[in-house]
Amino acid sequence: MTDQQPEETTLQEQVEEHESTVQQKYGTFGGVFVPTLLTILGVILFLRQGWVIGNAGLLGGWMIITLAFVIVTFTALSMSCITTNIRIKAGGAYSIISQSLGLEVGGSVGVPLYLAQTFAITMYIFGFREGWLYIFPDHYAIVVDIVVFAVLFIVAYMSAKLAFRIQYIILAVIIGALISVGATVFTGAMEHSIQWWGTFPGASENDFQGVSFWVVFAVLFPAATGIMAGANMSGELKNPKKSIPLGTLSAIAISYVIYMASGYWMARVAPVDELVSNYNVMIDYALWAPAVLGGLLGATFSSALASIVGAPRILQALGEHKIFPGGDMFSKLADNGEPRNAIMLTGGLVLATLLVRDLNTIAPLITMFFLITYMMINLVVFIEQRMDMISFRPTFRIPKFVPLLGTVGCLFTMFIINSTFGLIALGFVVITYLYLSNRKLNVPYGDMRSGLFVSLAEWAAKRVSSLPEHNERAWKANLLVPVRSARELRGSFSLIRNLVYPKGSVKLVGVPGQQRKSQLNDSLMDFAFSFGHENVYTRWSVIDSDNFEEAIVNSLQTLQGTFFRPNILFLRLPYHKSYDEEIQSIIRQARVHDMGVQLYAEDAVAQLGRSSSVNVWIHEQSPDWDLSMELGNMDLALLTAYKLKVNWDAQMRVITVVEESQVEEAYRYLENLLDLARLPDAIAHVEIGTFREAMENAPQADLDLLGLPEDPDLDELRTFVDRTQSACVFVADSGKENILA
Repeated sequence: MTDQQPEETTLQEQVEEHESTVQQKYGTFGGVFVPTLLTILGVILFLRQGWVIGNAGLLGGWMIITLAFVIVTFTALSMSCITTNIRIKAGGAYSIISQSLGLEVGGSVGVPLYLAQTFAITMYIFGFREGWLYIFPDHYAIVVDIVVFAVLFIVAYMSAKLAFRIQYIILAVIIGALISVGATVFTGAMEHSIQWWGTFPGASENDFQGVSFWVVFAVLFPAATGIMAGANMSGELKNPKKSIPLGTLSAIAISYVIYMASGYWMARVAPVDELVSNYNVMIDYALWAPAVLGGLLGATFSSALASIVGAPRILQALGEHKIFPGGDMFSKLADNGEPRNAIMLTGGLVLATLLVRDLNTIAPLITMFFLITYMMINLVVFIEQRMDMISFRPTFRIPKFVPLLGTVGCLFTMFIINSTFGLIALGFVVITYLYLSNRKLNVPYGDMRSGLFVSLAEWAAKRVSSLPEHNERAWKANLLVPVRSARELRGSFSLIRNLVYPKGSVKLVGVPGQQRKSQLNDSLMDFAFSFGHENVYTRWSVIDSDNFEEAIVNSLQTLQGTFFRPNILFLRLPYHKSYDEEIQSIIRQARVHDMGVQLYAEDAVAQLGRSSSVNVWIHEQSPDWDLSMELGNMDLALLTAYKLKVNWDAQMRVITVVEESQVEEAYRYLENLLDLARLPDAIAHVEIGTFREAMENAPQADLDLLGLPEDPDLDELRTFVDRTQSACVFVADSGKENILA
């Protein structure tokens, strides 16, 4: 007896595991609020907000700040909503999206999110270096970068707990910086009149040639993209359903107040000319400049620290679900619960990008990846809300307009900031999705995709029911295939597949008779899987009955009310006569229920082998040879032949038999028919003489399609297989097909 552990733990085991480790995890304040607040209160607050106010004016600056925070607040509300509806696992946004839209969509967003989070570490290190060199201009930039990276890496590698403790110190430093700024209210420094709306002069880098409102918005918006700092720790929170909504929204609210208040302060302490030309306004006008410098260094360091702690956890979640080859290596956790292999790879990537020395060219792409993640979170909630599924019961409910505006806002912001990078980022996500779709990932938990498609199908069914019942242009082959034994289905599998591929469907109905029901059950399940592997929509059922005819007739009647209603009955003509009466009765019932019929016949010699040519036999149209929209019993045969021609890449002939005096009219009729039916590659062929002679003399094909008479003599139909020296399908229209539509 082995000690193998089950791959999936029970719900009770998950609860017990959570309870046993809850003391080692983080709460709302330390796990979500502080890292989110510190990431938002970053370098843009200290170095770029004065430029924003100088260009846009106070009112314009407040509008830009408010718009940015509205977009991320909507995203935070959506994230809070969905977090309270799922058992969120490690990976933050990746876990949210994966559990809703599947691993393929989650991975296609999770991979760029991880890269953005990793490259952001480098950007924050560069920001820290700029502040450091302001104080110590003689220090070497590369040395500063490497030292800061080393400190960050060591802290993250040791434990996230140490990182959070350091963040408390940084929080105190930033509070001190803000107090130093606010204290100037009592010194009389706020002496300038307010410019409510700016002239958007631009920046010194472009010789003040002017900018637009949206360019200024694009500069400030990245400040608000730190809302995932706490959610990235989802796997290590005591109560993520409580901590993520409360911690994230509280951090956003406090950050918004700080940005709005500091904007007012800047508009009052410095003239517009200085605001747009001096990025160090906050440092220069604070009561005590070193405090603000400390806040600047602390803000960039804390943002880098939150990212270097959060990014490996996204990578660990990606590896756990085998999103990329060799991912198992990065899914492993150390004894203290740290994803150290993931930390090592993240550190290597950061070190490599530090050596590049300049990430300005891809900085907009980093913002795009964050925005795509936010957009997908909003989209998940929007879809879940619209589906009205009973499983969507979040304890944190939001109005339905919130995720919609959040989705639109994120998409709008992407293209406002940089439309080129927006398209590149979307292209990267699509390519990643296509790659993951081909990997056939093993989904460890359920998602809402099946519910989504069911909802779409229900919506489509309601729409279709309000339209005219028969639409010849929308016709496709939906086969009902009675199955007495797996052996007979095996012989016609390829033909059935090619009769319906790519948009048709197959409904297998098994009638076991005297054989074991379970055996036919297993066989039909295997065949349904094989059809599905061939991209053919297939459903199956077994009717426990000894009466084959009665079972099939009952199926015909029952399936009339279904949405994917079969429109063709596919039967196989046995070599012997014992079932002839039964088959004739079933065909009559199919006609009564307005179903087309395809009766497949072969013998031991003339079996369906090659798939290179198809003959369609049609009745001669004398004496008038007039072409009309009503072709008689021809439409389904021609449509069937066309499907086989396309799927087999076969040659198609349309044959009729006439007297010698009618050859010219017959050719003209066939050519007009092929032209109107849009079958230019099909060959018109006319045989002279009797039908029996023509079948023996006509060009041979791999399959011959012939009309099924109203009251067929099945024994005579078997002789057609001998005469044509090929397999045959005898076809009867339902009256709802039209090759000319």
